[in-house]
Amino acid sequence: MDGSCVAPAPPILDAESRRFNRLDAVWLAIWLIFLAILAVLPPLFEWHKQLILLAIGIVQLLETRLISHFPKRGVSYVVLLKILLATLLIDHTGEVGINSSYYPIYYLPVVTAALYCGTWLTLLWTLFASAAYCSYLYPAMQEYELTPEAFGLLALRVMFFFLAAMVVNRFAQQSQHQTQLYRDLAERLAETNRRLEQAQAEARRSERLAALGQLSAGLAHEIRNPLGVIKGSAEMLTQKLQASDELARELAGYISTEVNRLSALVTEFLDFARPLHAQPHPADLVALLDRVLQVVAGRFPGKSVRVERHYASGLPLVPLDESLCEQAFLNLVQNAYEAMQDGDHGGTLRASILRVSVRLATQNDREGVELRLADTGPGVPEQLREEIFNPFVTTKKTGVGLGLSIVSKIVDGHHGSIHVENAPEGGAVFTLFFPLEEAVEPEAVTATSAG
Repeated sequence: MDGSCVAPAPPILDAESRRFNRLDAVWLAIWLIFLAILAVLPPLFEWHKQLILLAIGIVQLLETRLISHFPKRGVSYVVLLKILLATLLIDHTGEVGINSSYYPIYYLPVVTAALYCGTWLTLLWTLFASAAYCSYLYPAMQEYELTPEAFGLLALRVMFFFLAAMVVNRFAQQSQHQTQLYRDLAERLAETNRRLEQAQAEARRSERLAALGQLSAGLAHEIRNPLGVIKGSAEMLTQKLQASDELARELAGYISTEVNRLSALVTEFLDFARPLHAQPHPADLVALLDRVLQVVAGRFPGKSVRVERHYASGLPLVPLDESLCEQAFLNLVQNAYEAMQDGDHGGTLRASILRVSVRLATQNDREGVELRLADTGPGVPEQLREEIFNPFVTTKKTGVGLGLSIVSKIVDGHHGSIHVENAPEGGAVFTLFFPLEEAVEPEAVTATSAG
């Protein structure tokens, strides 16, 4: 209900748009037929009248394109053109202008303004159209004496201009309001569908993880016993052979070493499958993160990595299970260090920089804290971004790909979220969100080393 003019909004649905375009074409065809009828009505041989009616028809046909091409002033141009053409038509109908039978032609600019403009601007354009019509009052007074009844008739015609403008404007405002409501509803439905699809994807992933965890636990238990027998046998062989057969001792040592590696792998599978219950307590996320950064830096003494910290001030305590979150942060930071191999990424030398930022954020109407870890490594291949948090998916040459899946389970256990993307300048960016409201029943999660 303001004083602005707005171009018509784009349609919400393609099918509805096509139906509207068909109706609009039919309406224009009928409108042109009525203009053609006006052209053949008296005065018949006034070629100026036919030319002006043709111009009005062209303006009406091009109205939508003009408004779209000039979104800010297109409506004003169209209304002004229609007022000008209506005034010319009144002047070329063979009668005294103020008394012309074609005076209703001024309804065209009035209705156009009412359809596109706000209330006050509609009144202004209607006043301008009425003034253009009343401009013929002066020459009429030079030739005729206007009676009070004539002035009353003129006032009645002008008042009908304003009545028609207000009725059409009211209808247009209600139509625009309903269109906006439908548009907002469509956006909310689209967002709801997106969240539903995301929830379904997470549910499917959780089901796969649960089934895989059970399978891993069963296989790990079955494998651990034979490994123990093999390791014990290798140790006994080493003791009995002593120095009599150096090659046999060396082979037995290889057996023992590989068994230890397999045993560690089995332990990792068991840790992945074993549920641990997160017990969140209010904790200082920044202090925990700084401790993890210091620990990982100590694990890579020969690697020159510059850590850039961007922490928002006044951050509140966050409900966290510190031991689980510490392991999750260790996995992520260690992966970042390993991804930045001496700054050589695809043949391009780049500085090894780890950017860490923590700030308040809102996600799905929940207040929380957002943690972003951005490295300058090669990033995550696009085909793996949707699967990087699944078990056994990894970009490393070594490892079994359980680290990020465990990080995801830890974050899920805190009812948060995690996703990865590549920065425009290169490198992976992991974004974690932890809600500030503690869940009533924490979910079962687990932790292990980076994979």
